[in-house]
Amino acid sequence: MKEFIQIHPNDNVAVALSPLPSGKEITLGGSTFRLREEIPQGHKFTLLPLKSGTPVIKYGCPIGTLQEDCPAGVWVHTHNLKTGLGELLTYTYDPQQSPLTAENARYFQGYRRKDGKVGIRNGIWIIPTVGCVNNVATAIERQAQQFVGGSVEEIAAFPHPYGCSQMGDDQEHTRQILADLINHPNAGSVLVLGLGCENSSIHELKKYIGDYDPNRVRFLVAQECDDEITEGLKIIRELAEYAGTFQREPIPASELIIGMKCGGSDGLSGITANPVVGGFSDRLIACGGTTILTEVPEMFGAETLLMNRCENEALFHQTVDLINDFKNYFKSHNQTIYENPSPGNKKGGISTLEDKSLGCTQKSGSAAVKGVLSYGEPVSVKGLNLLSAPGNDLVASTALAASGAHIVLFTTGRGTPFACPVPTMKISSNTALYEKKSNWIDFNCGTLVDGDTLDTLSDRLFDLVLRIASGEKVKSEAAGFHDMAIFKQGVTL
Repeated sequence: MKEFIQIHPNDNVAVALSPLPSGKEITLGGSTFRLREEIPQGHKFTLLPLKSGTPVIKYGCPIGTLQEDCPAGVWVHTHNLKTGLGELLTYTYDPQQSPLTAENARYFQGYRRKDGKVGIRNGIWIIPTVGCVNNVATAIERQAQQFVGGSVEEIAAFPHPYGCSQMGDDQEHTRQILADLINHPNAGSVLVLGLGCENSSIHELKKYIGDYDPNRVRFLVAQECDDEITEGLKIIRELAEYAGTFQREPIPASELIIGMKCGGSDGLSGITANPVVGGFSDRLIACGGTTILTEVPEMFGAETLLMNRCENEALFHQTVDLINDFKNYFKSHNQTIYENPSPGNKKGGISTLEDKSLGCTQKSGSAAVKGVLSYGEPVSVKGLNLLSAPGNDLVASTALAASGAHIVLFTTGRGTPFACPVPTMKISSNTALYEKKSNWIDFNCGTLVDGDTLDTLSDRLFDLVLRIASGEKVKSEAAGFHDMAIFKQGVTL
């Protein structure tokens, strides 16, 4: 097993792959020195003497500047490293060609909907228009489990606190996200549950839903019936009959849309789990499929790598706007743009936002950027897409689902049990997490430091994604977890 890694030949720090004791002899590139202090797993140490003010290079890019002189073998972290990020920047397009070539078709067993879309699950979703009917929605969900069976795989409600007392874009975004979920092909049928007096009423929401199949989507206004739970169960019975007519059939992987997200990252995330997801993304795109990368604040410091992979200059300018719009969002609330990483990230070895972002964007692989999506916008172009959404795990994962992701690949160094509206696969960056939280983690990338290759793990992940798309449950699904969260951006009346 390797004990440490210099990720890029230009790096002036290395990362400990396991805890390294003070005094340990390190040999790299013909030079030998001893560690001056203990280096925790996932943390960095200097490879040569560095002066205060020197940029620290990791992933071949600067992740901040040293705040003191450091000889070789010194621990580099938040105590002696400071971010080099500023605010709004001027960017220049320097296009880089993607090395990807087309690969042979792969297939999974999915559901072909009547409108031509493809789903990987055949559930009945209960979508409240407003938080006032959340308890009604969950009561219907509990009592409707009797209708699960055959090809009807689940009945799930998605409560949320919004839908009223909102204004402007905040209200528009809530309506758009709800409409996106109503139209999501993982739902064989949908009950839209309204109260009757809310701003985002069923009447208003229909404008966002667009054309729909009345056999697939049904509506219930609680204020307009005597017993909304009894009426809701009657509708669910009919929706189950409709959803039960769908059966799995062979579908090309080119129809898959996969969201990519990380959370609770550690110092190994950008070395193991995120590059493996990047390898998966390249393979799916080479088969004609689609991936979506989000959490824009965790692109800060690595954004030029994505900008230069944009297929054309128009997409480059859209990506510049994607980054700067989010920076202006922070500034408009008088918040520091680089107030990141989290305490858990720091404990795991991530020191600055650049450090976090350069690891985070490893999930994008090497494909060209083909689309840039606003929050709530459904994906329309195959290939790698960038989506505007924050870094918050549940908000960003819900945004990925709303934009059309069938599955979300969620890499983590510390673990989390949550789920979003679509299957949420947890991928560990280290083996210790995989072994400790086997009830959470679906796939382990920690073996990359034990001898497995990036290509081998990326192939295994692709195979697992196809099995999950064909019906195999992820751990959070098996536990019965399903959540959603909408990006709150405005005042509450």
